Amino acid sequence: MGILNITPDSFFDGGKYKDEKAILLQVGNMLKDGATFVDVGAYSSRPGAKHISEEEELSRIIPVVELLVAHFPDILISIDTFRSQVAKKCIEAGAALINDIAGGDLDDKMFDVVANLQVPYIVMHMQGNPQNMQEAPKYENIVTEVFYELSKKVEKLNTLHVHDVILDVGFGFGKSVAHNYELLKNLDYFQQMELPVLTGVSRKSMLYKPLDITSQEALNATTIVNTIALQKGTQILRVHDVKEAVEAVKIFGLMNAGSELDK
Repeated sequence: MGILNITPDSFFDGGKYKDEKAILLQVGNMLKDGATFVDVGAYSSRPGAKHISEEEELSRIIPVVELLVAHFPDILISIDTFRSQVAKKCIEAGAALINDIAGGDLDDKMFDVVANLQVPYIVMHMQGNPQNMQEAPKYENIVTEVFYELSKKVEKLNTLHVHDVILDVGFGFGKSVAHNYELLKNLDYFQQMELPVLTGVSRKSMLYKPLDITSQEALNATTIVNTIALQKGTQILRVHDVKEAVEAVKIFGLMNAGSELDK
């Protein structure tokens, strides 16, 4: 899953894709490099990000969805939003799935809208909201607490006849660096739910802060953690750098192919 942030203040690529030419070039490159989905976001969810209105989010994202559908008819667009009406209008404009960082917590209509639309839904765990999530995240046992919260939501979604659900433990969303690595170490625990798992660690502070580097220098660390995530059952990698992630997936696939390679 390639990331397209059309926000002025995203932590890594904020403000880079401001016009149609830049957007089409970036998405074209991601698709050429092997992206299955393109995840479009118009609300920055970095820690402490500025809150914007639903109207502003819609004014940013709808024209981009329409632009991408017009230029890439076979594209699968994921919409990175926690607002049900933004999700609904983007799906109506041609998007294919919803990626909700709040897992329904910031809009109590989201689950019903997903049920009505009958589209795939990525349910992510977040403690708090983007404005306060990193102030003092606290857990007794992060792995079991995140598992419990996600399983409750999956159960609710299933009662609404939403069965195409993807899990995201929410690396960096209301978690300390130690919390993130505890989740990574136990990521295979989430296979118990028998649902696809998406991992989004691309260039995040959990990678660059311990290494004392910047997000611009965190591609190697991203690839390492993506590879660990694949080994622990992740089926979707959400990334800024599609080519390197596709290579990781291919190498991981070759390892699992084993003796089949020589046939």
